[in-house]
Amino acid sequence: MSPKDAVKFAKENGAVCVDFKFLDFLGIWQHFTIPMSEFSEDIFEEGSGFDGSSIRGWQPINASDMLVMPDPSTVTMDPFFTAPTLSVIGNIADPITKEDYSRDPRNIARKAEAYLKSTGVGDVVYFGPEPEFFIFDHVRYDTGQSGSFFHVDSEEAKWNTGKEGLNLGYKVRNKEGYFPVPPSDTQQDIRQEMVMLMEKVGIRVEKQHHEVATAGQAEIDMRFLPLVKMGDALMWYKYIVKNVARRHGKTATFMPKPIFGDNGSGMHVHQSIWKGEKPLFAGDGYGGMSDLAMHYIAGILHHAPALAAFTNPTTNSYRRLVPGFEAPVNLAYSSRNRSAAVRIPMYSPSPKAKRIEVRFPDPTANGYMAFAAMLLAGLDGVQRKLDPKQPLDKDIYSLTPEELKDVPSMPASLEESLNNLKNNHEFMLKGDVFTDDVIETWIDYKMSNEVSAMRLRPHPYEFGLYYDA
Repeated sequence: MSPKDAVKFAKENGAVCVDFKFLDFLGIWQHFTIPMSEFSEDIFEEGSGFDGSSIRGWQPINASDMLVMPDPSTVTMDPFFTAPTLSVIGNIADPITKEDYSRDPRNIARKAEAYLKSTGVGDVVYFGPEPEFFIFDHVRYDTGQSGSFFHVDSEEAKWNTGKEGLNLGYKVRNKEGYFPVPPSDTQQDIRQEMVMLMEKVGIRVEKQHHEVATAGQAEIDMRFLPLVKMGDALMWYKYIVKNVARRHGKTATFMPKPIFGDNGSGMHVHQSIWKGEKPLFAGDGYGGMSDLAMHYIAGILHHAPALAAFTNPTTNSYRRLVPGFEAPVNLAYSSRNRSAAVRIPMYSPSPKAKRIEVRFPDPTANGYMAFAAMLLAGLDGVQRKLDPKQPLDKDIYSLTPEELKDVPSMPASLEESLNNLKNNHEFMLKGDVFTDDVIETWIDYKMSNEVSAMRLRPHPYEFGLYYDA
């Protein structure tokens, strides 16, 4: 869609204002709104200014002026605002040089796509994430000098079987949420409303269902898209999930581990590279894969400890990635096997269906940066012809520590992931996709605001362990 088409679309849909959406450094949408009287074709060339110093991880106050450059290909009508509102996603640029801003996640993703083409390996990389989330009825949390707590609740949670007052039973037992019908599944209509709104903004949905855990865990699967477009779609996905939940008096979270004693929320990421009409991951090797695909898998596994800083970027991420439980912490690959960090799906023999599924990411990831980092890791494997070694076609969860001694594993904490990123990020600098400034800022922000902040605070469980010491 051209700028002219975008303006025409707005008028045809009766828009009275235009909402500009862009990401902060960590991957949360920000927005501001202008009236239609300020919206014209010129704004796509000139951009719209804002204070970058007020955005997390961005410019210092002495160089705070920045521009949002709207992308006309992203225009659609926002499905939640009362007034008819055109929505457009923007890239961030410097107002003096008009150069793309290095810390804008969407610009990082755009550079990753350009780098893939420059290598000659392929023309397009497709991503298909599967974000999981919880829909709760109630959430409370607080932290202070004298106390700290959280409390979540769901009408379908196992812990509410004995709740007094009106109680209709049909609770979802731990690990039995995949796929009960109503009335045990209380959220079918809510998920379907989410799906319909996703389709309304242009996202193709393949499936929606209750997920494994109790307390309202859910999943909606999107059809694969090129990297930047999937980054956009993932932002719409989270926006729609949260706002539909709120519309129903509920609250949705993408935290990887919001409840104890049941499955956490992951974001398995399917990916494949094509050149023209040719799927490059299809071949006659293991799992019907090509040599290129195997080198790509090797790159992902080799760099996974550093990738984790972007694919599993919160302290809560490592409450899910715990050895000995149903989490893909072992850096091995296999076909069909969901206990491996990288799986080769075997649903179809069609070359077009050949892809890999990276299973360790979670939905707190900034999609643009996580997808870009995985692409660069895979391409590094292709360029260096890395060997993924032998597949591990066993139930890894049932293996003993002795049997797993030669299988590397994911980092055990965010701090460990950030240290791995600090020591291994040269592959991310190729094509100027990530920059030293981006890597350093990411590590510094995460260490100061998350790792160190968590380290300073007593944990409630420690009182149960140590109060009588």
